[in-house]
Amino acid sequence: ARALTPQTAETDAIRFLIGTQSLRYDNQIHIIDFDDENNIINKNVLLHQVGEIWHISTSPADRGVLATCYNKTSDSKVMTCAAVWRMPKELESGSHESPDDSSSNTQTLELLCHLDNTAHGNMACVMWEPMGDGKKIISLADNNILLWDLQESSAEAVLSSSAALEGKGQLKFTSGRWSPHHNCTQIATANDTTVRGWDTRTMRQIYCIENAHGQLVRDLDFNPNKQYYLASCGDDCKVKFWDTRNVTEPVKTLEEHSHWVWNVRYNHSHDQLILTGSSDSRVILSNMVSISSEPFGHMVDDDELSDQEDQHQEEKVKEPLQDSVIATYEEHEDSVYAVEWSSADPWLFASLSYDGRLVINRVPRALKYHILL
Repeated sequence: ARALTPQTAETDAIRFLIGTQSLRYDNQIHIIDFDDENNIINKNVLLHQVGEIWHISTSPADRGVLATCYNKTSDSKVMTCAAVWRMPKELESGSHESPDDSSSNTQTLELLCHLDNTAHGNMACVMWEPMGDGKKIISLADNNILLWDLQESSAEAVLSSSAALEGKGQLKFTSGRWSPHHNCTQIATANDTTVRGWDTRTMRQIYCIENAHGQLVRDLDFNPNKQYYLASCGDDCKVKFWDTRNVTEPVKTLEEHSHWVWNVRYNHSHDQLILTGSSDSRVILSNMVSISSEPFGHMVDDDELSDQEDQHQEEKVKEPLQDSVIATYEEHEDSVYAVEWSSADPWLFASLSYDGRLVINRVPRALKYHILL
């Protein structure tokens, strides 16, 4: 398996979706519900009969809707396609009941629509408009950015605009992220060693970071609380943080992994917490305080201080806190292709390795209280 996503529209129950990647069998989507109080994982399985799943993403507005990118063989050629699906009603929201044995026969996803890319090439990923009503999605296919409008009840996808990468050679997008800032009018894409920003209204490029990494860029993520900040990671084993207003140099670079870094994720609530997963089989949780939205820690209100404390406090506050690696998780024995934060619990995250092992971890308690108190 290499596809993992939290169920974005589910903010009460801790829930992740995993897509399998098997050549020989029908592929499946596993719905993983984590019961925090009893430390139990419940699993439901949906059949995904169209092919091995390379990427999975969920609607921010509708718990039952998701999109997958999958391989399909036609005329002895392999194509990566994308489609939007609905899961059965009874599985839409996270529940703590484990399925009865009698009813745990596998159910099938309902196809809502294909994102028809026959003219555009292989799909790399599908992104939902982060704050949207679940009707706008962008897919990246080879060197094309395609903006789709999902029509009534998502039964049809209409291509509303597109843009293409131009240049020499076989240009192909590897991944992309939709920025939650600027009224959701910007996306960032990765192709080869380059990171580009695009305006979704004009479909024009707004910034370009050439040679952002020494080798292929694998993944991107936007800081949820600081609007110009973007993280990237790649095959040069590095994670880099950029301010998109000045892209000549990264603001910060992390060099903790010893192999390709497949994934980088900002915590949605506390943007100093950064998760990365790599083919070195490790997941690393870093505390990047100096470039977070609270670089000086908890800001102290004037009312909280008496006059003589004032002087000391100002001296104390000005020094940014130190960046550090908090923990390295080594429970995987294979390449970690995906790491994701839970959309319901900001202190909980999941990681997935190619051998199909899913590990759920939480931020160390000491750090959690340090951030909160």
